[in-house]
Amino acid sequence: MNLAKNLEAAAFYFPERPALRDGGLEITYGQLNEQANRVATALTGLGLQPGEHVALCAPNSADWITFYFGVLKTGAVAVTLSALLSGGELGLLLHHARPRFVFAAENKRTALETLQASCGIEKLICPGGDLNLAGLLAAGSATFRALDRDRADTAAVLYTGGTTGTPKGVMLTHEGINFSAHSTAQYERSTEHDRALCFMPFNHVFGQIHIMNGTILSCGCLEILPGFDLDRILEAVAAGRVTKFYAVPTVYIRLLGLPDLEQRLGRLRYCFSAAASMAREIVKQWKERTGITIAESYGMTEGMPVTYNHYYPERHRVGSVGTVVPGVEVQIRDTSGKILKTGQQGEICVRGRNVMKGYLNNPEATAAAFWEGEWLRSGDIGVFDDDGYLFIVDRLKDLIITGGENVYPREVEEALYQHPQVEECAVVGRPDPEWGERVVAFIVPRNGKTVAPEELKSFLKTRLSPFKVPKEYVTVRELPKSPAGKLLKRELREKG
Repeated sequence: MNLAKNLEAAAFYFPERPALRDGGLEITYGQLNEQANRVATALTGLGLQPGEHVALCAPNSADWITFYFGVLKTGAVAVTLSALLSGGELGLLLHHARPRFVFAAENKRTALETLQASCGIEKLICPGGDLNLAGLLAAGSATFRALDRDRADTAAVLYTGGTTGTPKGVMLTHEGINFSAHSTAQYERSTEHDRALCFMPFNHVFGQIHIMNGTILSCGCLEILPGFDLDRILEAVAAGRVTKFYAVPTVYIRLLGLPDLEQRLGRLRYCFSAAASMAREIVKQWKERTGITIAESYGMTEGMPVTYNHYYPERHRVGSVGTVVPGVEVQIRDTSGKILKTGQQGEICVRGRNVMKGYLNNPEATAAAFWEGEWLRSGDIGVFDDDGYLFIVDRLKDLIITGGENVYPREVEEALYQHPQVEECAVVGRPDPEWGERVVAFIVPRNGKTVAPEELKSFLKTRLSPFKVPKEYVTVRELPKSPAGKLLKRELREKG
């Protein structure tokens, strides 16, 4: 099998249908497949062998997707890197992955030329580099069939770990990504008539696997933006070019601040949130104003999706990430690995074809990530209700122990979101000589106003046990997030 065969199938069935729309330029499936063939044949001509690594380090674009599928067609591995990496960060990952070729944005050329020899990069493919994409396309042939690979062969390496420290290269297989794309298409009732907006970065599992690969599999059209741009997002949606909208909670919060939101939705039929926990209050407000349920699922770079919450919208359960995807198994375990019963909180552990092969060149971290070598440890605390709906309690590492009591930040955050002047919030634990850790709340107030700590404390005392009420409140203009929209609580803990 080869993941790129999904593109070939789409080009066979719908060669004239639009596959991508990038800055006003539309590319059909037939054109996209031919361009990917040119990349594949040109790379093969340069000596690229199946299983070798090729890196991509550029913002979202039609060229990115063309190059990605060209790499996959050769049987090589696409190592997808954030376009926002600094020179030092880029060097760390390139030394680790050792790609033969790198496709990059022009603004990365200087840094990459400095790293080229030490990282063993044979060709830098970017404007002003050893080659540019136009030259590569001209050197290739429009005819090529994706090489067959074993279903367990690595298709892509995605780096994760931005919220916890040193990134790890997650090896995702052809079978695993294909399974994830099929699950997404099934749960979202995707068809060739859908147009999906994607401003989430393609190096991230949400943008690359869920949105991009899921859309290509279902023969829909991707409306591509290089990053978050509220004006361009609203223009595309209002113009009726978008039926499926994907974002992180922060984006939905900003959109809810628009007084005319309801009049700007165009043909939108589907909304989805990922990368961070969505507060129940936001889901309720969005449904009340737009009539559309914000769908959620649960997953991670190492394995997605695990659950979905909305195959039948009437069974959507606010606050839950849904029921387990067919073909995936989930257990709740305690810290010793003991399997817990329904209703008991513990670490979410996952087994299935969606789970990663392991971490690249890191057998120790791979071994530590699994129970019995096959059950992936998520690092998330969850609980099943009697109907099989999974609820995320919090990240295991985010648990606060204050005065001997356990406090899950998400519970406190859910209560804070009920306050009318709180636009966004995050709760962390900080060292405290008396309590061990003290509960600290970071608040982004609505309309730039300040909310008095005593007012928040009084508000929370009617909703939470006393030990859960934060002892400190910090007003900030914004919360630190990764490029994929994931909240970086590590930075809040370290904040002076």
